[in-house]
Amino acid sequence: MTTPIQVVQWGLGAMGSGMARLLRQKDGIEIVAAFDRDENKIGQDLGAFLGGAKSGVLIQAPPTGADGSTAEIPTAGSPTAGTPTGKWPPKADVVILATSSFTREVAPQIKEALRQGLNVISIAEEMAYPYAREEALAREIDEAARSKGVSVLGTGINPGFVLDTLVLALTGPCLEVKKIKASRINDLSPFGPTVMRTQGVGTTVEEFTAGLASGEIVGHVGFRESIHLIAKALGWRLERIEEERSPIVAKVRRETPYVKVEPGQVAGCRHTALGYVDGEAKIELIHPQQVLPHLEGVETGDYIEISGEPSLNLMIKPEIPGGLGTMAMAVNMIPQVLAARPGLLSMAELPTPSALLGDVREILKWRKGE
Repeated sequence: MTTPIQVVQWGLGAMGSGMARLLRQKDGIEIVAAFDRDENKIGQDLGAFLGGAKSGVLIQAPPTGADGSTAEIPTAGSPTAGTPTGKWPPKADVVILATSSFTREVAPQIKEALRQGLNVISIAEEMAYPYAREEALAREIDEAARSKGVSVLGTGINPGFVLDTLVLALTGPCLEVKKIKASRINDLSPFGPTVMRTQGVGTTVEEFTAGLASGEIVGHVGFRESIHLIAKALGWRLERIEEERSPIVAKVRRETPYVKVEPGQVAGCRHTALGYVDGEAKIELIHPQQVLPHLEGVETGDYIEISGEPSLNLMIKPEIPGGLGTMAMAVNMIPQVLAARPGLLSMAELPTPSALLGDVREILKWRKGE
């Protein structure tokens, strides 16, 4: 392969922009198109927008589907109302999708990319294992990908790595696994407005409670996906999942580029989940997420405890950075996805992720066994 791997970056928010910058640093990769809904970004040169040299690639509004539908339908008053939809490049290999956390919201975008015959890597948390909540949609995506001979993967730092892929890797040397307990104490600061809304950051306690009831605030998106993925890979028959969410209330002022939190407001969400197998809670995941936790003396970290034969304990301090980790996972999984079998895949079905430090084309050839 002499031509670069050609990538479409869809979504240029906090995560998508970081992924685009990372892609531009890789040998053997070329961004050939970029889509975003924000009219203030549309029409800008991608390279200049990212703070570098001009690339000749202009940021476009989301594309129109080949069947006449739109992947994102502009409505009156929306950022893309009255803006022409973008066009796909003549040739591309993979789309990196960084637009939403939820399968239902990204499914039209994934299907549009599949109609173009492109592989897809999504950082939507629910796409880590969409069968957990959206089985019918997941099967549709799987069938569409198979029909085009391409692959779809949901990944990220969590879900996608810390509380599922890394957990499963640690069970590899175990003769028996009796229970899994994993916790991630992290800093939400690098993430954009979408994640802040789902965590209730910047709300009052009353607004947080109302948001939980309405479904607007969901806490960590991905617990169900991680638990289903762990159980599936281990061969455990999952009976049910129980979740609890509570607000983390700030005692001091906290401010990020995307949100301001005053004392007494919600700085994040403590979210826990239990996965039951044979009537016993065998998978326990704990995830208190908040912005700038160090301002109140909270240390971040990732912790995994495998109770079994042998028992294993892993501690990573401070946490694996969520923003950087998500960007890296999406980019670093490109060779695995391009070399994979067609269909909707999970991280548990692909080779172990690794950093891309050389020419990505050579890494892809190795992944393909060429």
